[in-house]
Amino acid sequence: MGDLLINLLASVIAGTAVWLAGFLLRRRRLSRERAFFGLTEGATCLLVASRHASSPSENSVHRRDVAALVELATIARECGARADGVGEAEPAGEIGRLTEFCVGGPGIANPRTAVHLRTILRGVTFADADPAKVRLAFTVDGKDYVRTPNSTYVLLARFWGPVGGQPVFLLGGLTAGANLAAARYLAARHRELARQYGTDRPFALVLRIVEPTAYGTDFTELAADVTGVAFQPVPQPAE
Repeated sequence: MGDLLINLLASVIAGTAVWLAGFLLRRRRLSRERAFFGLTEGATCLLVASRHASSPSENSVHRRDVAALVELATIARECGARADGVGEAEPAGEIGRLTEFCVGGPGIANPRTAVHLRTILRGVTFADADPAKVRLAFTVDGKDYVRTPNSTYVLLARFWGPVGGQPVFLLGGLTAGANLAAARYLAARHRELARQYGTDRPFALVLRIVEPTAYGTDFTELAADVTGVAFQPVPQPAE
């Protein structure tokens, strides 16, 4: 009987130790995830939605952009935060007040993206919209990333405003499917990105979505890290 009690006690202690180790590991991972996204328990973040470019309705959102927003809202929920959706025609407020996920390319799709490109990501230029094809390419450091029948691209970036605060995550794709690919990449790779960029350094990545018609978002790869050229300083006036 004594040996049985000792073995039972040892099992309880071992089980408690395993549970406690797992609990602490989950808490540490959650803390790192919150720090990477600038989210805290009970906080609110903004989801800035892109308008469906080919829809006559101002409030229409492409179904793949909706899926991207769901992915991002899930990230917020995992961090214990709440996500509030904002349409492209609604004011999103000042940068840095809340963590912001901005989905979609500039122009008629998402004017908020155009502001971010104009003021912070000055090294990235999106081509003018073609009404028949929506948007075909963006350029970084003289290299064109062009949508083709076999591939498309998306710019995934994290940055802060001039006064700091909470980060902005920009998912600027050439297609709604590319936006979804970036959201899924961010959800799946945020720990890897946190190891590389920490919690306080900006990044700008170009992702290539290969054979999206056949594979959807399953074949998404890093095409280029353009962090060093995407964030250009404000031009100084000539004296």
